[in-house]
Amino acid sequence: MTDLIVAHGLVVGGTHSATAHVVVDDGRITALLDARQPVPPADRVIDATDRVVLPGGVDGHCHVAQITGPYRTLDDYALTTAAALRGGTTTILDFGIPRDATETPLAAIENKLDLARQARCDVGLHASVIDWDPTVADQLERLAALGVRSVKLYMTNRGVTMAGNDTVLKVMREMARLDGLTYVHAEHDAIVVDCTHERAAAGEIGIEHLHRTRPELAEEASVREVLAMAEYTGAPVYFVHQSTPGAVDLARAARARGLAVHSETCPHYLMLDDRVYAGRVPEWYACCPPMRSPETVAALRDRFAAGAIDTVASDHSCYDLTQKRAHRDDVRLMPHGLPGVETRMPVAFTALTDTLGSCSDPVVLQRFADLFAAAPARINAIPGKGVIAPGYDADLVVLDPAETRTVAAADLHMGSDFSPFEGMRLRGWPQVVIAAGRIVLDGNGFHDPGPVGRYLPRLGYRDRRPLVTTRDRA
Repeated sequence: MTDLIVAHGLVVGGTHSATAHVVVDDGRITALLDARQPVPPADRVIDATDRVVLPGGVDGHCHVAQITGPYRTLDDYALTTAAALRGGTTTILDFGIPRDATETPLAAIENKLDLARQARCDVGLHASVIDWDPTVADQLERLAALGVRSVKLYMTNRGVTMAGNDTVLKVMREMARLDGLTYVHAEHDAIVVDCTHERAAAGEIGIEHLHRTRPELAEEASVREVLAMAEYTGAPVYFVHQSTPGAVDLARAARARGLAVHSETCPHYLMLDDRVYAGRVPEWYACCPPMRSPETVAALRDRFAAGAIDTVASDHSCYDLTQKRAHRDDVRLMPHGLPGVETRMPVAFTALTDTLGSCSDPVVLQRFADLFAAAPARINAIPGKGVIAPGYDADLVVLDPAETRTVAAADLHMGSDFSPFEGMRLRGWPQVVIAAGRIVLDGNGFHDPGPVGRYLPRLGYRDRRPLVTTRDRA
């Protein structure tokens, strides 16, 4: 008798979809059986008839217990990973960003490894470098040996997290040598700073003017500059939270000429536009880059639906309204970032299916599974994740693609007191979530598995063998 079977669902995994029984034993998928066969004996059977079975989500961009300047997000690993599971995400990737000049990139990762012992789902890590010094090359080598194979660089946020171009080039060279991946927050700092100064001089520096301080041109100019440095060093690059079709097109053109370049966007750039800053609660939408014009959002969604964007990530940052409102009159002083790890799945699913006009077409579902799980696992070389196939971790989500629910912050579990999607009616909510073979969400509610999440060492970017799980992971 096997541990668990998810029976009769439309299984969307790998390269195709089929109605099948998913057989789970010892935390892994052991078989996919044609649904015309009888359901084998199991300790528990979940009937997924007329529902869809997706791979558990991989969120490649989360900020947990993050200190940035005077602010600290109001979460920890227990809270955020439980919220991730409730939202159908079974693996998150967090960032070890030095909190100040006294913390090294290696120390920042070691701190996150310690904090992650409370995780409810599996966790991978990205490093971050702000200033280059003679010890950084050795630190990056030691991080690679730990399975931290990516480094984030900020092209803006002067005096806090920004890396200068000399540092960017040096890090890219090391990541190319170490078979790593360079994550980049691309906004041209000089343009952002100058534009912000102009708005401040005109008395337009409150949150209602955020979108005017960080124009689309700043993002696209930074993408061009980063692509030039990536081409010069031979480093693979992953652009986080791309918010304009122009930025996506630049990355796509670079791929066409042979560069290893990836585009990520976030749910809020697909479902919200800059009219929110004229609304009743503009502080709900304080993030960088800001929301864009309705025309830009429509064009970005077209690229999202057409396959020009590789992944959709939450960029989860758990601030509350007290933190947001303390300096709502000056965007230079308020914290930027949105809670989103729990709502990533329904917001992205609704954006994709609204654009393509179907929530049940297997081709559309396959596209969503790739954006939500397979591509982030593949690009970040995470063994055992993102695919429903024998040998992979038993991370599964069961949903009715036609079911709708209305977002209410009071119903969410991310440690914040607001959601930027408040009141939206969305499709794509998980009904059952299975993580490493454990049922953590079903019709009886959430079942906290305790601190069972594993740290996931990653393979090198170009060393992406078939990413089948191993049982001796840390």
